[in-house]
Amino acid sequence: MHRLLAATATSLLILVGSASAQSVDVPSGTYVNDPTHSNLLWKVSHFGLSTYIGRFNGISATLDLNAEDITQSSLTATVDTASVDTNYPATDKSFDDEIESDMFLNAAEFPEATFVSKSIEVTGENTGKVTGDLTLHGQTREEVMDVTFNTALNAHPMTQQPAIGFSGTMTIDRTKYGIDQLAGPVAADVTLEIETEFVPQS
Repeated sequence: MHRLLAATATSLLILVGSASAQSVDVPSGTYVNDPTHSNLLWKVSHFGLSTYIGRFNGISATLDLNAEDITQSSLTATVDTASVDTNYPATDKSFDDEIESDMFLNAAEFPEATFVSKSIEVTGENTGKVTGDLTLHGQTREEVMDVTFNTALNAHPMTQQPAIGFSGTMTIDRTKYGIDQLAGPVAADVTLEIETEFVPQS
């Protein structure tokens, strides 16, 4: 449920270059997330005792960037729901498999989660909101991601290509997507945190 986001979700943060100019100092065009610099974490309260943190390893996102008017940009993001990584240290079970099972994500039936942007709003010098459709567990609902534009490099000193970086957060109610197992002891609200860098599509 958090893979979509992906990010997702992640590309959208990039769009928030400047509140006044609403532009960003890299060329317009199609960008994709750099998988070596992309992370999607999911966080959920566990009995109120702690916040349990996991991640998705399979993330892909495409950003169609309008550098002159970032509000006219668009993002699509896809998360592989079978790429759960819980870093579970015990040997009694595979907790990754449990999260991927029909108890929660049902990755066998719903192998992908997607986020497709519908609008982008600049809210500050380096912040914005991206509204889009999140499809998770066979359900599609509108969600909003808060994004922070980190920086743009034109060109990156190592790759000699443009690069854009951003951070994003989104909180969803998993029960609205039919993922209601253990709701209560394990919170319904799940927060997705995205860190990503975008590079030109090759």
